[in-house]
Amino acid sequence: MKIIRRLLIFVILAIAVLSIVSFWLTSEASEKYPIHYNELIEKYAKENKVDPFLVAAVIRVESNYQPDARSHMNAYGLMQILPETGEWIAGRLGEEFEVNKLTDPEYNIRYGTYYLRYLMDYFGRTQLALAAYNGGLTNVNNWLNTPEYSKDGKTLDFIPFDETNNYVKKVTDYYENYQRVYHNQFPIKEIDSGNKLNFQGENFKNFLLESANKF
Repeated sequence: MKIIRRLLIFVILAIAVLSIVSFWLTSEASEKYPIHYNELIEKYAKENKVDPFLVAAVIRVESNYQPDARSHMNAYGLMQILPETGEWIAGRLGEEFEVNKLTDPEYNIRYGTYYLRYLMDYFGRTQLALAAYNGGLTNVNNWLNTPEYSKDGKTLDFIPFDETNNYVKKVTDYYENYQRVYHNQFPIKEIDSGNKLNFQGENFKNFLLESANKF
């Protein structure tokens, strides 16, 4: 019986340790690297064959998940789409463009993800696609044709616009951290930080004692 009791206590301790690890991972994911509009991101990322974590990273840097965001350059919504870019996308999709819809989360994510996919196909590299998303396709083409900025004409060794350079770094940083904290498994549902189990301090101690006393 003693062996069985010790084995059961060991199993309980192992479960508790795993719960603590899960708690901290969930805490970091929901508090430091939250993702909102999960279902819409997953839907249109899949439709356009883009990593949903990359879409989330772009949204985080562009608008911090604020659907009504509007920049000094007159870009709208979650993925900060310019009206002229939105009109171009609508034309490619065979739709009529409505600028007021750019603040609608689904409309904006659908258009922004489509445009991101277009840039990735056009340049063939995520770095260049992100640079073009922020700094403009024409500018990136010009930089690639300038030896001072690109030695091989295929990658950028230097981005002359500080804003674009910082933008690419920020999006890449969020992209990598999203992948890390979510273990490359995109959360279809938003994590509610208020519903996490509490395994800290006295609560954790009492949990172990109560579990052990059952045996």
